[in-house]
Amino acid sequence: MAKKFAPTPTPLTFDLPISLIEKIEAHRKRHSLKSTSEVVRLAIKEFNLDRYESDVSEHRQISVRLTAQTKSTLVKAAKKKHVSVGELLRVAIDSLSSKAPAGPAKKGKK
Repeated sequence: MAKKFAPTPTPLTFDLPISLIEKIEAHRKRHSLKSTSEVVRLAIKEFNLDRYESDVSEHRQISVRLTAQTKSTLVKAAKKKHVSVGELLRVAIDSLSSKAPAGPAKKGKK
């Protein structure tokens, strides 16, 4: 009879805010767990994945044309801030004022 082997764990890499990393460490110490992986496995085991509903709004992909200079500026800023270019674009668009822009008004057809 062949021996059954437990599947080898595979690494999973993802970003977390520092506050969650601190929570993982506090939970690890409080419950005498050996590793961050044990805390994450416990969290997944205890969390009801079937009842989860995302609170993120629906997204749609768009394409825009930017000058090479503008794109380069965005990429450098994203790297410096450790965020995606998309995140910077979402924040920039969201920060647009809802007021009418200052300047000459468009003339309508007569």
